[in-house]
Amino acid sequence: MNIEIIPAIDIIGGQCVRLTQGDYAQRTVYSSDPVEIARSYEAIGIRRLHVVDLDGAKAAAPRNLDTLRKIATSTRLDIQYGGGIKSDDALKTVLEAGANRAICGSIAITAPEEFERWLAAYGPDHIILGADTKAGRVAINGWQESSQTDVQTIIGRFAVHGLRQTICTDISRDGMLGGPNFDLYATLQRDFPAIDITVSGGISSMDDLRQLDRMGLRSVIVGKAIYEGRITLKDLEQCLQNE
Repeated sequence: MNIEIIPAIDIIGGQCVRLTQGDYAQRTVYSSDPVEIARSYEAIGIRRLHVVDLDGAKAAAPRNLDTLRKIATSTRLDIQYGGGIKSDDALKTVLEAGANRAICGSIAITAPEEFERWLAAYGPDHIILGADTKAGRVAINGWQESSQTDVQTIIGRFAVHGLRQTICTDISRDGMLGGPNFDLYATLQRDFPAIDITVSGGISSMDDLRQLDRMGLRSVIVGKAIYEGRITLKDLEQCLQNE
């Protein structure tokens, strides 16, 4: 497969957790050691890791930077980090703590000129647009609120400013293991061929990954399917060996 597989580590209180449809009340703790989990991915050949600071998303400022630093200093993984990046200071501290890419979502809706400035200042290789959708609209503030903007509109706004990477999570499918919204991602990748549309939400099996690969999607985030054993580390290792 050509599609890049990016395992997810979602963090609350320094622990690896998964939420169901973004609901903080529906959480499952999978590990108390995110560093150990990150190392296990690196050991099989994974190159990029998706880290979400769920405490930070709720608090509107990063809250698990110590965990980020530990992962960054204990592995050579390319870390993309999101959750509460809503100010210059927050962005700077996340990158200084070891993230190579910062995922910025709410700020792109609430202060789009600021997001444009970050794209220009840090470059599109280091700034990822988090355009997560709930009932057709972009969700913000840890998915606790919905904006009036749809995904196509927000991506299109920043495409002209050099945006190259967007993560789009279909929140209705996140953590449900029911398969991703194939039509949504096919449409976005067709409409924005110059942008890497990262699939997120609903991945349930290797068959999902193969279908996304056949559709020409370039990257996909996998979380709960790994923790629940639907996709094993051995499965991922074999994919990486066959690239």
